[in-house]
Amino acid sequence: MRVADYIKEGLKNFVEEVPEGYGEIGKCSSGCHSVRFFIKGSPERVEDVKFKATNRCKKLLAIADYASERIKERGKIELKEEEVLSYFSEEKEKDKLKDRLNMVKTALGLK
Repeated sequence: MRVADYIKEGLKNFVEEVPEGYGEIGKCSSGCHSVRFFIKGSPERVEDVKFKATNRCKKLLAIADYASERIKERGKIELKEEEVLSYFSEEKEKDKLKDRLNMVKTALGLK
């Protein structure tokens, strides 16, 4: 899938403010980009995940949203790099994609 197509389908987990009842689990900034994750529950038993990220970077938004969906499915903070890269395999600029993925992993405490 391409990032633009993912964004067009709509982000399901993006928030402007910290949702009530959620705690921040981490954040990461790199240059002008940043991402923060919030969970409801605990890292071992995730009920829901939301994120806030720089609106300028579509790759960061798409990867953060995709990661949120996978975490909700699994019920724990877990993300496989190859899974994300495979899902967005049609995307050009692989280096930028990997950089944004590393930001997401850092914010989730997976690095």
